[in-house]
Amino acid sequence: MEANAKAGLIRLLIVDIDGVLTDGGLHFDASGREYKTFNSLDGHGIRMLLESGIEVAVITGRQSQIVNHRMADLGVKYVYQGNRDKRPAFAELLQLTANTAAQTAYVGDDLADLPIMRRVGFAVAVQNAHAFVKQHSDWITSASGGHGAVREVTDLILHSQGLLDAMQHSYLE
Repeated sequence: MEANAKAGLIRLLIVDIDGVLTDGGLHFDASGREYKTFNSLDGHGIRMLLESGIEVAVITGRQSQIVNHRMADLGVKYVYQGNRDKRPAFAELLQLTANTAAQTAYVGDDLADLPIMRRVGFAVAVQNAHAFVKQHSDWITSASGGHGAVREVTDLILHSQGLLDAMQHSYLE
């Protein structure tokens, strides 16, 4: 099945954080405080999905208060942090959202993402993902993680479901 057809079935988008919603860089100050940079295009794409009734979730291996803050700002209510094995969080998400794996997309960049990517209906790797992850993806973004890759995915999902044009044109009014 081609990417557009798979994206047309999506009711839940799950994304990783480091390397997907960020460029993967880990930035710390002298006191050990962590800093992350998120792309505003990705954020707006997430908001558009949520406004369209498509759920969005995060599953990440690291723990960061910054992630809680950014996801709350975007309205993402399903945030799983500190999950090196992402499978239990994935199973819980399917149960909580009443979605199937076939109705779920996952965007990843590294080996820890593969157990979920192999189970979902639409597995996406960002452009700068590890080569082995790309081999096991349904689609690869043209943008790198942290540089609008998630927006490409959200736009594809919305377009494949016939929702993107109306959403974009609503900004012209």
